[in-house]
Amino acid sequence: MTGMDIKVSSLAERPDRLPEVLGMPDTWPEFVTNDLVGNTHYGRIPTELPDYALFAEDEDGQVVAHAYSVPFALDVEGRRTLPARGWDQVLAWAFADLRRGTRPDTVSAISVTIAPHAQGRGLSAVMLSAMRDTARARGFREVVAPVRPNAKHREPHTPITEYARRVRPDGLPEDPWLRVHARAGATIASVAPASMTVAGSLEEWRRWTGLPFDTAGEIEVPGALVPVRCEPERGYAVYVEPNVWMRHRL
Repeated sequence: MTGMDIKVSSLAERPDRLPEVLGMPDTWPEFVTNDLVGNTHYGRIPTELPDYALFAEDEDGQVVAHAYSVPFALDVEGRRTLPARGWDQVLAWAFADLRRGTRPDTVSAISVTIAPHAQGRGLSAVMLSAMRDTARARGFREVVAPVRPNAKHREPHTPITEYARRVRPDGLPEDPWLRVHARAGATIASVAPASMTVAGSLEEWRRWTGLPFDTAGEIEVPGALVPVRCEPERGYAVYVEPNVWMRHRL
C-alpha cells in the first residue's frame, strides 16, 4: 500500500495539470535524458497523446508520479516482433504511426516516474496498474514494456540476459522493477540489447557525469546499466543500454 490518498488522472482529463506534471522533480541520471530519440519524441506524449499521459496527485493535490505510454502497431509488415532497439524504436514507431494514421494494436509503457520524496511507497505499482487499465479501457489486449531494471546499475558488467533471468526463491524476478511487472502479471519476452543509445563528446560526458572521461575503454558511470565506451582519440563516448521486454496480457 502507498500509505497515501492517491488520485490518478490523465492529461486528457486534466490538461490544466500539464505544468505540474512537466515540472515534477525526478531522479533520472542526466545522461539518460540526452538520448536523441527520447529528446525528439518523449516530450510529445503529454500533448499529442494525453490519454496515455497519466499522473498521480496526493491528498494535497501535489503531483507525485507520472506514467507515459504510447499506442503503436506491432502486427504489421516489418515489425511483428518486439524490437532489439526497444525504447528508442517503439517511440519512433508510435509517432510514425500517429503521423500516418496507422491503427495501433498494442500499447508500450515508456516510463513510470516517481517524485523523489514519494519513492518507496508503492506508487510504481499503482501507476503501472493505471497504465494497464487505460490500455484495457481503450480496447487493447496487451501492454508491452521495455523495462529498465532498476538495480542493474549495481552490476554493470553482468550480461543482461543473465541478470534478467535471476529469480528469488518465490519465483519472482530478483530485480525490484522487473518484480513489480511480474506481480502485475507480466512475463519476460526477450532482451532489447540496444534499447537506448546516448552518444556524446567527451566534454558532454564530463558535464553529464562529473567524470574525467580521459581513458580508453569501458567507463563505469553511476546509474548506468552497462559501462560507457570511451574513445578519447576520437573524442566521443557511447552508452548503449539494454532493457528487458515484458508482456502484460490484458
